[in-house]
Amino acid sequence: MERLERKVEWPEVGDFVIATIQKITDYGAYVMLDEYNKQGLLHVSEVSSGWVRNIRDFVREGQKTVLRVLRVNAEKGHVDLSLKRVSRSEKREKVMFWKKERKADGLLRSVSETLKIPIDEVYEKAGTLIENKFGGLYEGLERTAREGPAVLLATGVPENLATAIAEVAKERIKISLVKIKGTLQLQSMKPNGVILLREALLSAQEVEKPQEANVRVYTVSPPKYRIEISAEDYKIAEKVLDEAVQRTLRSITKSGGQGTFQREK
Repeated sequence: MERLERKVEWPEVGDFVIATIQKITDYGAYVMLDEYNKQGLLHVSEVSSGWVRNIRDFVREGQKTVLRVLRVNAEKGHVDLSLKRVSRSEKREKVMFWKKERKADGLLRSVSETLKIPIDEVYEKAGTLIENKFGGLYEGLERTAREGPAVLLATGVPENLATAIAEVAKERIKISLVKIKGTLQLQSMKPNGVILLREALLSAQEVEKPQEANVRVYTVSPPKYRIEISAEDYKIAEKVLDEAVQRTLRSITKSGGQGTFQREK
């Protein structure tokens, strides 16, 4: 069960995508990009950093995997992909995001059946508004499960949809901690720049925080790094995020590099 619509028709270079291996040849594998309904090519040279004696040792027909977009030619309908440029943590993050989006899609489909209105109408009047406001469908539904239909009404979702979505979200989404996030852009031109960047990012995770709060930092696509804070409430989360960001920026600046931060809603 896939999403009916997306904000963009093609992925961007650097994006991580969910792909299903369709056909394997001597020179690579043809795949279907599940989120875009487009075909792409995983060339054998992008399967592994080591020697690939048999591509089938790494992928098989019908397998779902996470790939990184190297090149996109929309006019010719070509998307070149890489497996070797996806780390374990990046794969884990992408799969987690994809599963959440599928769960969110299933939730809206339940609302569609309950109210007996087309699913595309649910997306038009609610799903798209939620994504635009919260940056992700699941994130918005999770917030709704925690705070009720008022969250959706504030975005312009009709009352009947907001009420139905809130009821289903509360029933199906388990809420424990709130989460806020933002993107750090860090750069260092020093010979040991990689080490300095790692130290700066580690400093964010070493921030003093309540026991129940959690700081998570991961790579989006260098020089972009996402920082996520989980806590019992937004007041605590905001305080931890501010201190973690300031520690990171102080660290990279002190070492001769530079950095900026942009909060994500």
